[in-house]
Amino acid sequence: MSQISYASGSRFLSLLGGVVMSFYDWYCDLPPASPEIWGEQTDVHESADWYNSRFVAVVGANLNMTRTPDCHFISEVRHAGAKLTVFSPDFSQVAKYADWWIPAHPGQDTAFWMAVDHVILNESYVDRKVPYFQEYTKQYTDLPFLVEVDGGRSGKMVRANRVSEYKDVEHGDWKLLWWDRTSDRPRMPKGTIGYRWAEQDESKGKWNLELRDGQTGEDLDPELTFADRHDETVDVEFDDFTAGTTFTRPVPVRYVETDQGRVTVATIHDVMMAQFGVDQGLGGNVASSYDDETALYTPAWQEQHTGIHRDTVVRFAQEWIANAEKTRGKNMIIIGAGANHWYHNNLLYRSGIVALMLTGCVGVNGGGLGHYVGQEKLVSHAAWGAIAFGGDWGMAGRHQNTPSFDYGHSDQWRYERGYSDYDTLPENATLDDHTIDHQVRAVHRGWLPFYPQFKQNSLELVKEAQANGADSDEEIIAYVVDRLKSLELEFSIDDPDAPENWPRTWFIWRGNAIGTSAKGHEYFLRHYLGTHSNAIADELAGDTVKEVTFRPEAPIGKMDLVVDLNFRMDTTALYSDIVLPAATWYEKDDLNTTDMHSYINPMQEAVAPSWESKSDWAIFNAVAKKVSELSAPHFPEPVKDVVMLPLQHDTPDELAQPDMLDWTKGEIEAIPGKTMPKFRVIERDMQGIYERMVSLGRGVEKNGVTAHGLKIPVADAYVELAARQPRQVDLAGLNGRPYPSLERDREVCEAILALDPASNGELAYRAFEAEEEKTGLSLTDLAEGQRSVRTTFADIVAQPRRILTTPTWSGIVNHGRAYSPFTLSVERLVPWRTLTGRQHFYLDHENYLDWGEHVPTYKPRPDHTMLSELERSNVEAQGMLLNYLTPHGKWSIHSTYSENIRMKTLSRGGYPVWLNHKDAAELGIADNDWAEVFNDNGVFVQRCVVSARIPRGTVVVYHATERTIGIPISPLRKRRAGMNNSLTRTRLKPVLMSGGYAQFTYAFNYWGPTGVNRDTFAYVRRIDKPEY
Repeated sequence: MSQISYASGSRFLSLLGGVVMSFYDWYCDLPPASPEIWGEQTDVHESADWYNSRFVAVVGANLNMTRTPDCHFISEVRHAGAKLTVFSPDFSQVAKYADWWIPAHPGQDTAFWMAVDHVILNESYVDRKVPYFQEYTKQYTDLPFLVEVDGGRSGKMVRANRVSEYKDVEHGDWKLLWWDRTSDRPRMPKGTIGYRWAEQDESKGKWNLELRDGQTGEDLDPELTFADRHDETVDVEFDDFTAGTTFTRPVPVRYVETDQGRVTVATIHDVMMAQFGVDQGLGGNVASSYDDETALYTPAWQEQHTGIHRDTVVRFAQEWIANAEKTRGKNMIIIGAGANHWYHNNLLYRSGIVALMLTGCVGVNGGGLGHYVGQEKLVSHAAWGAIAFGGDWGMAGRHQNTPSFDYGHSDQWRYERGYSDYDTLPENATLDDHTIDHQVRAVHRGWLPFYPQFKQNSLELVKEAQANGADSDEEIIAYVVDRLKSLELEFSIDDPDAPENWPRTWFIWRGNAIGTSAKGHEYFLRHYLGTHSNAIADELAGDTVKEVTFRPEAPIGKMDLVVDLNFRMDTTALYSDIVLPAATWYEKDDLNTTDMHSYINPMQEAVAPSWESKSDWAIFNAVAKKVSELSAPHFPEPVKDVVMLPLQHDTPDELAQPDMLDWTKGEIEAIPGKTMPKFRVIERDMQGIYERMVSLGRGVEKNGVTAHGLKIPVADAYVELAARQPRQVDLAGLNGRPYPSLERDREVCEAILALDPASNGELAYRAFEAEEEKTGLSLTDLAEGQRSVRTTFADIVAQPRRILTTPTWSGIVNHGRAYSPFTLSVERLVPWRTLTGRQHFYLDHENYLDWGEHVPTYKPRPDHTMLSELERSNVEAQGMLLNYLTPHGKWSIHSTYSENIRMKTLSRGGYPVWLNHKDAAELGIADNDWAEVFNDNGVFVQRCVVSARIPRGTVVVYHATERTIGIPISPLRKRRAGMNNSLTRTRLKPVLMSGGYAQFTYAFNYWGPTGVNRDTFAYVRRIDKPEY
């Protein structure tokens, strides 16, 4: 990722009070299972660590095609004796190099891995107990923790303050219990999230993974199972989402006396055993054998979903177990977009991660999950974040998760019915409403952001508050809250099509936001831009929505101005009002980091930008300067702005909502930062935006930089930086001693390198000191040998420099060691940033309990009958209905480089459609014929490549295409056809909007629904010679 390029626009917008849009979740690069299980956006191995593995499973990734520079490590580890197994429905480039190719049906990997998990539990936790696996899961996972099973279903984890021994502990709702074998009673271990945010001295320094009681310090031996020692067995209800029914299985339980009477509890281990149908000798409705086709998650059961024989599952699982036991966890899953772009991506990932956790592979060099979609590891995020979002000047950024923004504002929610049409729910669920309704509730409760925040201008709202006697910031916030409670002030999400709530101005840089990034491209054209569109879908939401105003006529064209910074004429530039010529990679100074290696690389201005083009940093500086000049008559004095913020990850906000109550329904009082969003009042000096843009504010000197909840002091480094690149700020009250200059791109690079613990050894040491204070562990030795390191831009120009070991990431790279995530947790007992401080098999947020996703489970893929995107296309023309897939291609970087003459020659002059040879024969399509691919969302017309490599029932268009060249007119729609995103429509998963609870709290690019697109269906038909 080019850090300075991104920061240029985000800093300008943050100083202005604008909205900064996320990208990692919208591109569907974010794997939601990573926040769910680890409380981590994404942290993965550098590719060099692949060589340390001894069993590699590749799922939904095509290393030879999309990770070409790194793929040699896979070749080398195979020569070193590792086994490479590839899961791919087609015979992909990586499949042909595999030791074992398992062609599971598209999007059905969850069923395979759930069956693998069944075998692991049966053979490693029941038939015999593998010592390494037992030790690992006791200390590093939530398997020993107790959950309530009253009422017939497993529920929330048992809170420590409910038993008399711990009734008065600080944050008792956020400290949990397991059953100690030695004392034979419930005990409260260290490391849970209540200890992370301790304020009382007796609770501080106990956020660690030591097996000790948090109150007494006694050693504990947690019980994994009550199968051998229980008070009773009870039948617990589980969900069969394939049949839409429930079933019960026996779970061994103990009874615990609490402040509310006797409570029935089970370990998460035993709930998992029941969910997977493993026989613990308790009888009941469990699997009779691996050949039991009627029992969920057996090897025989998965055959109907994957097309893979049961014996393959058993053999794979047994080899997986054997290798993990012998190597102590050197099994690795390399996973990518082919898995992450499905609607139920979180369940698919969880099913594989379960196999890794059960066999002790996470936090081990050569083991764990390697998720590679995008190149977005922002190593220097502590210092970078302070600059990119104006934190150095005290700004509170409006950080918007783009999937929610585009789903709401581009009106794609209007074209679907309730989510229960395609999101399988528990049998007796009452969750039968619309996805947009959940977005509304998420905003009301502070779970997710949505901007513009109110139907009333936020600057005018402050003036109104002041006119009504509100003087202090606290009084202004109280006024806003009162207006919201009385319904006199509306959230913009409540009525997204009201003109007051439309987004009006759009800055686009570093991306193709109207083209290759626009899930639901045709709806962007219609509702954002007001131009022609090939969508013919009917609006279906009117009778379903409950929380949002449905206006009879959808707006056509909400944007007033679209400004694009670009170095080429792509699809976004075609539709923009203003295109500002931007520099390319070799015409600017920047920093680049990636998850594929552990080095900081420079981008350098090898040649000056061509003609009128400038770097992104220079362009936004120029825009900021002109805005400052033009502001005088409109903003003669600084103004106050009230900013609405969701509850934040890595802050005490994680303790905000132990129960899911809605203040708008009168269930609880509206309390900012607890039961509803937070609010901050920010002073904005519009005439001073430029001076602040190009100067590093004193906020960094005073408050330090932050990451992972750690505050790292940097005052001395700030002063040294100001001496090296001084700048006087020409604003009243801010002149005096110099500020560090950020006028030039290179100066921004120097500031990030100087102020981040990944490149400043002294700051890495201080970061570990801050972590020691939270954990009570000795950790600074990890940074002791690197304290003198001060990496500069000149250093990385001379040669790339490796990042330092720091608690702002989870790996250890000392002494040339390959970066592997979570080794800091496994080796040094630093907790994961989750509810339990451990890795999570079980997710007890009330939404997950309601949706039946509290335990790993299988939900069927939404099929074409559920998705309401073929209702008008069904009668439009004859064709074959196929699953439409858009995997990453090899001969472009997204869409860049795809349209030059060499690439077009290799690609038959366009962006070909790939079909299976038998499907093509039925359609009368020969290789190189033209085809029309269409559904209610749009249409795509191109030549065909006919190949036996493509599985039947699918049509493939490699990501990503453009509308700039070679786009014929569609015979059906009578307009010029679209691009690959013309056939997609945004479809969000409501459970991923959950928040206000431990790891389920918002952070930019960390949490929220993702822009999935694989569950798309379209018709394909042959056409004659196209017309242009």
